[in-house]
Amino acid sequence: MKNAFYRAGALVAGAGLVAALAPTAMAASQPDRAVVSVDCGWAQQGTVRLQEAFTLSAGASGVPVSLLKAVSYMESRWDAHPGEASADGGYGPMNLTAQATEASNGKGVGPARTAESTQTARVAQRLTGLPLAAIKGEADANICAGAAVLASYQEGSSSDVNDWSGAVARYGTAGSPGNSDSFAKQVYTTLREGQSRVTAEGAAVTLKARPNVAVPTVAPSASPTDCPRTLSCEWLPAPYEKDDPNAPDDTGSYGNHDIADRTGKGGPKLKYIVIHDTEATYDQSINLVQDPTYLGWNYTIRSSDGHVAQHMDAKDVGWHAGNWYVNMHSIGIEHEGKAGNPGWFTEAMYQNSASLVRYLGLEYQIPLDRAHVIGHGEVPGTVYGATRNVHWDPGPYWDWEHYFDLLKEPIGDQQPATTRLSAGDTVIVRPGYEGNGHTLTQCEEQSPGSGDCVADAPTNFAALRQAPSESAPLVSDPAVRPGTTEGSTVVSDVSARATAGDKLVVAEVRGDWVKVWWAGGPAWVHNPSDDPILVKRDAATVSVKAGAESAPVYGRAYPEPEAYPETIAYQPISPLEYTMKPGQSYAVTDLTPVTDYYRAWSFDGSIPGDRTDVVGQDRYYQIQLAHRMVFVRAADVELHR
Repeated sequence: MKNAFYRAGALVAGAGLVAALAPTAMAASQPDRAVVSVDCGWAQQGTVRLQEAFTLSAGASGVPVSLLKAVSYMESRWDAHPGEASADGGYGPMNLTAQATEASNGKGVGPARTAESTQTARVAQRLTGLPLAAIKGEADANICAGAAVLASYQEGSSSDVNDWSGAVARYGTAGSPGNSDSFAKQVYTTLREGQSRVTAEGAAVTLKARPNVAVPTVAPSASPTDCPRTLSCEWLPAPYEKDDPNAPDDTGSYGNHDIADRTGKGGPKLKYIVIHDTEATYDQSINLVQDPTYLGWNYTIRSSDGHVAQHMDAKDVGWHAGNWYVNMHSIGIEHEGKAGNPGWFTEAMYQNSASLVRYLGLEYQIPLDRAHVIGHGEVPGTVYGATRNVHWDPGPYWDWEHYFDLLKEPIGDQQPATTRLSAGDTVIVRPGYEGNGHTLTQCEEQSPGSGDCVADAPTNFAALRQAPSESAPLVSDPAVRPGTTEGSTVVSDVSARATAGDKLVVAEVRGDWVKVWWAGGPAWVHNPSDDPILVKRDAATVSVKAGAESAPVYGRAYPEPEAYPETIAYQPISPLEYTMKPGQSYAVTDLTPVTDYYRAWSFDGSIPGDRTDVVGQDRYYQIQLAHRMVFVRAADVELHR
């Protein structure tokens, strides 16, 4: 019975969406006006700084230089990612697309079949005469090529940035007609506020604020969506249908989500927002969520312009996290992208996603912190042995620190990191993103379509060692890599990664190294005195009860047997691979998680006890242990406030 399969938390190992995807077609789009040529002959010399490349490209194309910088910032935050493509096939600081014409990676997930005229890198090639390889792999050529494409969408020439909003709106979605003006609003907001940044490649770029720029308004959605007014969301519903239309209405074979009352009194209560990446293109992901035989989630966000599509009402339960308890209590948001691709979560996507999450957090009283806004990879397994198959998206390249800045809830509350730590202190990990490169391997193998791992690409974590030395082995994780003695550099291996926002308890300090409690044992993190990464923060902690040999850890907080009515079978819980041992302490991230189980087994909710939220009295604490949120029974631990 498919419904039971998804509730049991069965997963295909990998990142994001994994399924057989059919190629989709995109509408053709030609430049709006004839452009004889844009002279980009100065490019490809390798002597032009990135800041100057914008100036030269603007002069060659007629695009105002400030506008060109703002468009590029929204597409890539000015990062080049030489030779690496985004999920939609985009390259370089201007995210120019050059998609393959076949989905042929052998695993069913690949680039969509795309008309060549929608591929902006190829359009730019015709407009500039630059080689396609240079447009894809060299920052200066890419910027000049992008300027040529943007100019081709403009009706008439103008030095006034306010006259370019239509062209900007089209550029945001690779020139496809009929898209919303949300991207233009973001670009003009960036123009008004200004930006300054050192890119992942070490180039400094500054865009001065222009407070008098007119920011375009975004037309409200024509269909009712649960989104902030600043976003023009689209309603593309996930179907709630029987597998067999002729089956009785009480059948348990249906998809692709469950009916509930999470925004009303019936429950279960909303507690989490889960951040995913799609591992597929936006169009492919939209096709999947509208397939009643697949999975359902709440929102999908497009990479190129941050466009948001809503698929489910918040009151209902999506099938997206691989853990029924987390599904019961969460909103799932898919982001077009590849977990093994360094940096193709665009600024447009980050900004619209953060606007959406902040809105949802305030509307449904979901805490906007790293214990409740989590990655799919931080969801625990449900039973012993399941954690190793939990997906790892959005992966090590998702910039949690920038994301929480956009949420207006900065990690560590803008408190300075410190080396003045002692055993028993609780700390928040804030490793930085830019300049925080780590050796990672198997990006293409673990996330098909990502390409090879890029050396020194920014990452969101601090490595954990078995001893206070950079040469010491990485710590092991008994749930992620059972039977091994150390973690690895494989991009999907989260064994030894303290991610931005993780809350840990100090066990010992030795110079620039700090020992913390991690996956049922100790781990060492480098906290250099000249650039510390640990923020001291008061928090409740738990330890094993005096006299006990250990305390079990769980992946869900289900009720005790006595809480279940006769019509609903008791749902047993079993410990995970992790075990808390005497002398260890772990940070509490939620003192009052809900102890409940939502029963939803029939299509029409008619079987006895169906669509009932069973609430128990047994108390749990949600804690940070290793890379994940997990639960311990209050009866098994001592709470230290």
